[in-house]
Amino acid sequence: MDRNPSPPLPGGEKEEEEEAAAEDCIGSTMYSKHWLFGVLSGLIQIVSSENPKSSPEDEEQQLELDEEMENEICRVWDMSMDEDVALFLQEFNAPGIFMGVLAKSKCPRLREICVGILGNMACFQEICVSISNDKNLGQVLLQCLYDSDPPTLLETSRLLITCLSQTEVASVWVERIQEHPAIYDSICFIMSSSTNVDLLVKIGEVVDKLFDLDEKLMLEWIRNGSVQPLDQPQEGSEEQPVFRIVPCILEAAKQVRSENPEWLDVYMHILQLLTTVDDGIQAIVHCPDTGKDVWNLLFDLVCHEFCQAGDPPIILQEQKTVLASVFSVLSALYASRAEQEYLKIEKDLPLIDSLIRVLQNMEQCQKKPGNSAESNTEETKKSDLTQDDFHLKILKDILCEFLSNIFQALTKDTVAQGLKEGQLSKRKCSSAFQNLLPFYTPVVEDFIKILHEVDKGLADDLKESFPSLKVQT
Repeated sequence: MDRNPSPPLPGGEKEEEEEAAAEDCIGSTMYSKHWLFGVLSGLIQIVSSENPKSSPEDEEQQLELDEEMENEICRVWDMSMDEDVALFLQEFNAPGIFMGVLAKSKCPRLREICVGILGNMACFQEICVSISNDKNLGQVLLQCLYDSDPPTLLETSRLLITCLSQTEVASVWVERIQEHPAIYDSICFIMSSSTNVDLLVKIGEVVDKLFDLDEKLMLEWIRNGSVQPLDQPQEGSEEQPVFRIVPCILEAAKQVRSENPEWLDVYMHILQLLTTVDDGIQAIVHCPDTGKDVWNLLFDLVCHEFCQAGDPPIILQEQKTVLASVFSVLSALYASRAEQEYLKIEKDLPLIDSLIRVLQNMEQCQKKPGNSAESNTEETKKSDLTQDDFHLKILKDILCEFLSNIFQALTKDTVAQGLKEGQLSKRKCSSAFQNLLPFYTPVVEDFIKILHEVDKGLADDLKESFPSLKVQT
């Protein structure tokens, strides 16, 4: 015989339970305040129980995190991506708790998770401003850049990028970093020695953002290591390595390329930023080995890696920013070729081939359907000026300036070789002229004069195709 069902709860008790459950929810989420309090209290206990004068056995135990505690704090890490949870953590002074963990705990996993939670919280502007304006927390976070644990370094880099991307507080972090010269050594050490590509990309983003925000800091870092210290190390003391920024960037770029060349964008942009100041160019070319290594890497990228003959033209849309950086640096180095033996004239033809190939792909990318009279209204033209068009225009300007500089350096023998090997065929010359004219008309006219001496028929054909050229031959 079936048992009688239990009587329903009185209406008042049921409502009270629902109200209590609702009050325990964080914001509009279903996450429990009570549970979160428990996890944060557990964190406080972990930090409080750690003894700075502990034995080696105790220290080894401190390096490990209890599995249950790890699972719970990882849940908080995931939850902190929600704005309601992040604001609640801020209200409960969780950043102060995490600061205590980072200052005292020797457990790498726990430190990584705490920085990761702060990184998620900093994605929200109000919290980012609060974290950034906390001087003590800022100092502790910068200390994390000296950590030897790659996951902690990765999360620290992610947090810094987030804060540096907030206009309201970016200058606060730049000033703090300028006040800590040892951060330069730490970042250079990571770039020159790490094999963790995820970390290298993130630390590269930090450097790129810093250089983009503050030219003074960039100049300081360029000059670091360029002058040997006057104090010689005493006998028996360990000599400290002297880091120079360009070789460290180059080493990181090589490591990133070995895993995925598409992630090179950030390091190529760092090199481009360096070439915007004379000290940066000198830092690259002053040491022949460094200059040669940079040139060879970039030369190889444009000739054998990016935007190759078998690639579809649309690939240019994916590679336009990295190509702009690479060709910009090559162009800056090319301008100093008279002083550098490694910039041999025989490399001009492969560069011309690469430059023209990119320009040809650009023409294909910019061909848009619907070129009817109705679609060519002023309003349509304005709407077509997308961010992609803007980046392609920047790339085209860089390519044309570089190509014009190479054309000016061509000799009769080089032109003859280019005709023989196909880099200066009629089709490629036409593509070059279409992009160089009318802004570089004198350069094209001088080239036609040389071409006329080598292949009169081709020179005449090109002059016929481009009537604007007034060349006396």
